Amino acid sequence: MADTKREIERKFEFTRAHKKQSKGARREVPDLTGTAGITAVSDQGTVELDATYYDTPDQRLAADGLTLRRRTGGADAGWHLKLPVSPGVRDEVGAPLGDTVPRALAALVRSRIRDSALQPQVRLVSSRRLSHLLDADGALLAELSTDRVRAERGERTASWTEVEVELADGVDPALLDAVEQTFAAAGLRVSDAPSKLARALAETGGEPPARPGGGPAEGTAGAHVLSYLREQRDALIAHDPAVRRDLPDSVHQMRVATRRLRSAFKTYRKVLDRTATDPIGEELRWLAAELGVDRDQEVLLERIRTRLGELPRTLVAGPARSRLRTWNTTRRSGSRRRALAVLDGKRYVTLLDSLDALLADPPLLGASTRSAAHTLPKAVLGDYERLATRVEGALAMDAGHERDLALHEARKASKRARYAAEAAAPALGKPAKRLAKAMKSVQTVLGDHQDSVVARTALLGIASQAAGAGESAFTWGVLYAREEALAERRERELPDVWAAAADPAHRAALTG
Repeated sequence: MADTKREIERKFEFTRAHKKQSKGARREVPDLTGTAGITAVSDQGTVELDATYYDTPDQRLAADGLTLRRRTGGADAGWHLKLPVSPGVRDEVGAPLGDTVPRALAALVRSRIRDSALQPQVRLVSSRRLSHLLDADGALLAELSTDRVRAERGERTASWTEVEVELADGVDPALLDAVEQTFAAAGLRVSDAPSKLARALAETGGEPPARPGGGPAEGTAGAHVLSYLREQRDALIAHDPAVRRDLPDSVHQMRVATRRLRSAFKTYRKVLDRTATDPIGEELRWLAAELGVDRDQEVLLERIRTRLGELPRTLVAGPARSRLRTWNTTRRSGSRRRALAVLDGKRYVTLLDSLDALLADPPLLGASTRSAAHTLPKAVLGDYERLATRVEGALAMDAGHERDLALHEARKASKRARYAAEAAAPALGKPAKRLAKAMKSVQTVLGDHQDSVVARTALLGIASQAAGAGESAFTWGVLYAREEALAERRERELPDVWAAAADPAHRAALTG
């Protein structure tokens, strides 16, 4: 995988008044010595940079705040992909200099570009004066860059001066606030453009086209549901690069987006025609299942590792930790390859295209024109009733395998009821949020129960492997017994948790 670093920075530009006063002269940045913990400013000289930015012809990367460039000059010449994390924070993924877009970087933008080609769009030539901002011990706090930039897009050009302060690793972001105050007094303000590319496109008339608007009237059920679906579609696409980079919790978050989409299709079946949404829902189910192979292994490992760490040393027989690592490595390597193969496949791209097409031309039904306040509570309460039937049915069963299966089905229903309430919260407010919280409490108990069922199956497998290798299986038997006891405790807790969640006041508040 290519090299990655986290950028925490702030960009500044000179105010118009300062520009007029400084016309014909190089604009000077104020001395930052004495600002916050800065005790020295060390001049690092000037470097010439030449960067070509790549994108699709319709600017799909720029529309989502991503930049992909090939840059020469400076200490980090090469290919750079910048992925937004939060305002002022980006992850820069680098790859060695070459003539074509590196495959590793192309993969990270596939969810955005699909089958479109990446082509040169803008060239930025910069003369950069670089300084290091140091503390009293001479340690680097931040880099200060003053760039004279010339942008070229076809025959159109633009020029400006930009100042950037990028924090060194581990430095408190409050330093940027102090720098901003010093700069403001000297005629510099925070730049409106989040990146050089964004400014270049704006000043050369090449901004990304606006996304399709229109649709159902504001305040209607259709407008609300479509807004929620777009949010989840965007989350699905945005988590794709994180999954490819194997970032913590990324697979889980991507799966959540697929589940929320599927749940919304079912919950709001009177708003959107299910003959159109059901096929896409099935593809989302497929994607979640494929990603789940990797995610479920991650969760399972953490659970077993935690339980193993809780055991007294006297109950850990043989090379238990080594056996667990071997078991996980074998299963995880295969699941990770499978997840990446899915993201690289045609079926996945077709799914994303189908979601885009659905949202661009939604199959709206009659309920879509009604007010959200009228339509959404009925949909949410429908999912609640579905959950109530499953929970009460499971509680009426005797303990055993069949009850475990019934509780698992109840768990899935609790998740859907929670998602339904969360989706409605922007329109229905606190009552929907309270109901979602209540549904989550049920989901938590049922989820821990199901995780215990899965863990016991895994522990039997690990015990068999250990015995086959001539190791003691005692520890795995102890963990199995503990998981069995935990599942029984969750089953005993469920009636009280369900009684609280099923309080009629939650539902009454929803309908107002």
